[in-house]
Amino acid sequence: MSIKKKLPLIFCLIVFIILVANNAFHYIRSKNQLLDYNEKEIAMITKEVSVQVENTKQGSEYVEDILARELRIASIAIRKALPPRYQDVTNEQLKELAKELRVSHITLLAKTKDDVVGVRSSDPKEINMGTKGWGYWYDAYLQLFSLKPVTVKKGLSLPYYWSGPMEKASSNPDHIDKWGYYYDGTTNYIIEPYFRDHKVLEYEERFGPGKIIENFTKEPGILEMSVLNPKNFGKKKEEVHLNGNDYTRISAEPKWYGSYEKYPNINVDTKFVRKAIQTNKVQSYKDNLKDKSVMKTFVPVKTKLDQPYVICLVYDYGLIQSELLHELKVHIMLSIVIMIVVLIISFIFSRSITKPIGYIVEQVNEIAQGNFGKKLHLNRKDELGFLTENVNALSNHLQHYVNDLNQSKKLIEYQAYHDPLTGLTNRRYFQEKLQPIINQANEKGETVSVLFIDLDRFKHVNDSFGHNKGDELLKIVANRIQKCLPEDNHIITRQGGDEFIILMNNLDVKASKAVAEEIINTLKKPYSIAGIEVYLSASCGISMYPEHTNNLDTLIIYADMAMYSAKKLGGNRVVIFNEQISNMNQERPRLESRLRKAIESQKIEVHYQPKMNVQTETIYGAEALLRWTDEELGFVSPEVFIPIAEDTGLIQSLWEIVMKKACHQVSEWNTKYHQSLNISVNFSARQFQEPLNMVKHVKEILQESKLDPKNFEIEITESILLTNSKELVQSLQSLQNMGIAISIDDFGTGYSSLSYLKNLPINTLKIDKSFIQNITKNLVNTEIPEAIINMARGLHLDVIAEGVETDYQKEFLRSKDCIQMQGYLFSKPLSKEAFEDFLKN
Repeated sequence: MSIKKKLPLIFCLIVFIILVANNAFHYIRSKNQLLDYNEKEIAMITKEVSVQVENTKQGSEYVEDILARELRIASIAIRKALPPRYQDVTNEQLKELAKELRVSHITLLAKTKDDVVGVRSSDPKEINMGTKGWGYWYDAYLQLFSLKPVTVKKGLSLPYYWSGPMEKASSNPDHIDKWGYYYDGTTNYIIEPYFRDHKVLEYEERFGPGKIIENFTKEPGILEMSVLNPKNFGKKKEEVHLNGNDYTRISAEPKWYGSYEKYPNINVDTKFVRKAIQTNKVQSYKDNLKDKSVMKTFVPVKTKLDQPYVICLVYDYGLIQSELLHELKVHIMLSIVIMIVVLIISFIFSRSITKPIGYIVEQVNEIAQGNFGKKLHLNRKDELGFLTENVNALSNHLQHYVNDLNQSKKLIEYQAYHDPLTGLTNRRYFQEKLQPIINQANEKGETVSVLFIDLDRFKHVNDSFGHNKGDELLKIVANRIQKCLPEDNHIITRQGGDEFIILMNNLDVKASKAVAEEIINTLKKPYSIAGIEVYLSASCGISMYPEHTNNLDTLIIYADMAMYSAKKLGGNRVVIFNEQISNMNQERPRLESRLRKAIESQKIEVHYQPKMNVQTETIYGAEALLRWTDEELGFVSPEVFIPIAEDTGLIQSLWEIVMKKACHQVSEWNTKYHQSLNISVNFSARQFQEPLNMVKHVKEILQESKLDPKNFEIEITESILLTNSKELVQSLQSLQNMGIAISIDDFGTGYSSLSYLKNLPINTLKIDKSFIQNITKNLVNTEIPEAIINMARGLHLDVIAEGVETDYQKEFLRSKDCIQMQGYLFSKPLSKEAFEDFLKN
C-alpha cells in the first residue's frame, strides 16, 4: 500500500483510537460520577433514617416512661378501690374499674407455691396464666413480693413499682402491651394495669421511622427501604412458647421497619448484612430481581448501648444505565462526524507530502545502486527540502565511508584476536587455533606442548603500586616471554590477569621444559617500577598432547593443575603434569578431612631447627616448624598441607598449635638448662586480619607459657608488610614494645624497597635460602646475599641466612659479618627429644 493511501488510513485510525479512548474515559467518568452521586444520596438517606431510628428509640423510651408513670398512678387508685384480698374481687369489678381509670385492662397476680399466677383480670386470657417461664419478668415479681427495689435492668423501677418494656402479650400475642406492676405489702396480690395496641404504638405510628422510610421510597430511583435486625435476619424465626402461644418477640423480628417484600433475596442479602456488621463498612451489589436491574446497599449502624442494625436500600440501577446509554449515543454520533472531517483533511494533506517523497525515493534508489554523487533538486523550505540536502550530502560521503569501513574491518579483526594491553593474541584466538593445530599434529604424528604461566604474588604489585603500574609490568613480562620463544611453531596468548598460555609444536617434554625454564629465569630478573626495583617470579605448568590426554579442554586443565602444583612448591619453577598431580587434586578432600581430625586430636607435631651463632659456635635459638605424620597417609609434607590449611581457614588452628607448643617447650628448656634460647614462629597473613586480637592472643600465650617476650620472635613475609596499614604497623609496634623481635622471612623474593623497611618496626632480615643455595664453590651468585647484608647493616638491622648447607657458603657469609645462620650444615629440623639431645651435645 502506498503512503498516499496509508496516511489517511493512519490518521483516521489514530483519531478513531483517540475518540474511542475519549469515549471510554468519558463513559467511565460519567459512570463513576453517577455512582458517586448515588452513593452520596444513599449515605444522606441512610444517615437520615438512622437518625430517625435513634430519635424514635429515644422518644419511645420517653413515651414508655410517661406511660409507666400513668400506670403507677392507676395502680395506686386501684389499690384504694379494691379490698386487700383478691378472693373478695370479681372480674366484672375489674372491667368497670379499667374503664373508669381509662386503662386497657387490669390483672391481679398472686403468688402460689411455685409460681406467680393471674387470679383476677378484666382480660379472660390473663386468668390462671402462669409467669414462671417469663425470665426477668418473673424475677421482678419475686422482688416486688419481697418488698425489695426491682433491679431488673429493663423497664422502669419506682418504689413498690416496676413497669416492663413494651412487648407482645404472652397471653395474647396479637396485641402489644405496656404493663405496670404495683405491690406495697398491703394486699395479697400484685396490681397489674396495662395499655394495649394503639394506646402504646400511637407515638411510633405518627413519628417513627416507618413514616420517614415511606417518604423516602417516593424519591426517584428508590424502590424499597427497610431496617433489618442482623442478629435474626435470614435465620429461622426465634419463637417463644408460653401459655400455649407461639410468637416472636418484637426485638427478635428480622425486620424492624420498612418493607422487604418487593425485591427479596434472602440468601444473598443475609451474607451482605453480616459482612456489613462485621466490617462496619457499607456493602452493595447489583442484580436482576423480578425483571428489574437493581442495586442493593447495606449500611451498618452501630450504637453504643443498643443492638446494631442494618439499613437496606434498593435502588433502580436502570436509571444509571439509561443515563449512561444516552451519553454514549451522543458521543458516538459526534465521533462519526469528526471521523468524516479527518478523513477528508488527511487525503488532502497526504497528497502534499507523498508527491515529493515519491521523487526522493526514485533518486535514492539510484544512489542505493551505487550511483554516488547523484544530486536531487527539490525547491522546498520544509523538512523534505532539508531531507533532500541531507541525501545529497550522504551521497557524497558514502564513498568515503566505504573506504573507511574496509580499514575499520581490518582493525576490528585484529582487536577481536589480540589483547589490547600486551598486543599478544587473546583467549578467543587461542581457542580457535587449538583445534586446527591438534588436527595438524595428528596428521603429521607431531606433539603439542601447552605451557601455562602465572606470575607469583602479582596481586601485591597491584595492591602496592596500583593497577597502572601493574599494567606496565605485564607489558614487560609479555615482551620477555616473546624473546624466550623460538621464532616459529608457537602461539603465545594472554588469558587474562597475570596468566599466559604458550602453545608449541613438535617439541618433546625435555625441549618444552627447557623453554619454560628459560622463561622462568628471565622473568625472575628485577623490574624497575616507579623508580623501585621489584623482584617477581612465575610458576609454569606443562601438559603434552597426546602423551597426557587427547581432549583439548583437559589438556589446558592439566597444564593449569601443573602450574598450581608449582605454586604449592614455592613458585619460581616448572612442573610437568603427571598422574601424581591429578591424584593430589583428587586426594585433596581426603587430606583436608584428615588434617581437621589431626588438629582436633592434637596430632600435629612441632620440630625445631637450630639457629647458630658461627662466631661463638653456639645455639642461640630455633625456628618452630610444623610436621604431620598421619595414621593413614603417613608423612605429609608442609608444602602439601600448609596451602590446604590456608585455603580452608585451618591455618589459624595450626598457628595456635605451634605457638602454644613451641613457647611452652622453649620456656621449659630455658628453665631446665639455665639458657636463654629464643624461638621464632611464622605468622601468616591470616593472623594480621585482626591485628589487635592477634597482639592480645600472643601476650596471653607468652604469659601462660611463662616465656620472656625477649626470647620470642615472629617471622613474617614481605607481602604482609606491603599493605602498610595503620593497624598492622600499630600491632607490630605493640609486639616490639613488649620485647618481641620481628623478622622478615624469605627476604629478597618479594619487593625489596628501602621505603617500607625504614618505616616499619623490624629487627631482622632473613635471607631466602634460594639465594644461599645458588652460591657455588667458586663464590658465583653472591651479589644478592651480599647486597642484602649491606642493606641490613645500613638500616641497623640484624641479618640471618637460612638454607646454609656447605662450609664455603658458611665461610662466605661469615666473611661478610653475617654470623647468624640455620640450615642442614648444622642440623635439620628436630623433634623436641632430638633437639634436647642436640643441646646436651
